[in-house]
Amino acid sequence: MVRARPRGEAATRVTPERWRQARRAVLDAGERFAALVESAPDPAARAVGRWSVAETAAHVTAIALNNTAVVAGGTKPFPVPEVRPHLVATTLATLSGGMNTAQLAAFTERDPRRLAARLREALAEVLATTEHADPTTALPWLGGSRLPLAGLLAHLANELLVHGWDVARAAGARWELPEEQAALFVDLFLVELTRHGVGRLLDDYPDPPRPIAVGFHSTRTEPVTLVVGAGVARVEEGGGPCDAHLRFRPSALDLVLFHRIGPVRAALTGGLLVAGRRPWLLGPFLRKVRMP
Repeated sequence: MVRARPRGEAATRVTPERWRQARRAVLDAGERFAALVESAPDPAARAVGRWSVAETAAHVTAIALNNTAVVAGGTKPFPVPEVRPHLVATTLATLSGGMNTAQLAAFTERDPRRLAARLREALAEVLATTEHADPTTALPWLGGSRLPLAGLLAHLANELLVHGWDVARAAGARWELPEEQAALFVDLFLVELTRHGVGRLLDDYPDPPRPIAVGFHSTRTEPVTLVVGAGVARVEEGGGPCDAHLRFRPSALDLVLFHRIGPVRAALTGGLLVAGRRPWLLGPFLRKVRMP
């Protein structure tokens, strides 16, 4: 199991402004995603992997529905309870074939209009429940990890953004990944998940023999260094020595991390730039910090 971050290594990225941005992102991306699903000409068209447009929409809607229970702090049952047995044992490597498969099998709605309606209702409930909540409140998350409430909303917004990209490609529609919204995945999800402890999420991926330090830099995020390898996962303030420095446009990094575009394409379009003393170590770093 990857060890949790020692205390005090990096300050929280959860600020009042970031919290407001996360809430706006869920509202905006959610409405755009729902409208996209409603207008898709062929719900059976392949969107991502083996998932159709309708299945992709069902996946996102089920996540939003279950998040209504997560933010309720145990006072509400999971609307898709079949995912519960998978929560503690899930790693990033087993997520697709385990919890996601169980969720889609249990949540059988595939009508685009009903999915859009349920998604809007679930997102509205999440936002209403958390309106006066403390965004730094740490919640148990997948694989024994912990995530602050702001990070949970950033993850939800990111699901809407990335899968909106999938559905839009299948539908031949336009889809925007606003840089401000994409940046939340780094500041509020990646950084805060690592700060609070990644649990066993990374256990099934190859562990570099020594820690690899990568500095993340963009005009939309706070500078930060992620250190991963040899049983370590921690986050440090930017500015210290790194093996590699990654300068990125948040939307490009998002699509690369989730395997929608390759790093070479992102680099050629100016979305990514790698430098530093050992830039080749970015490869094993990303194989360890690998999104499903």
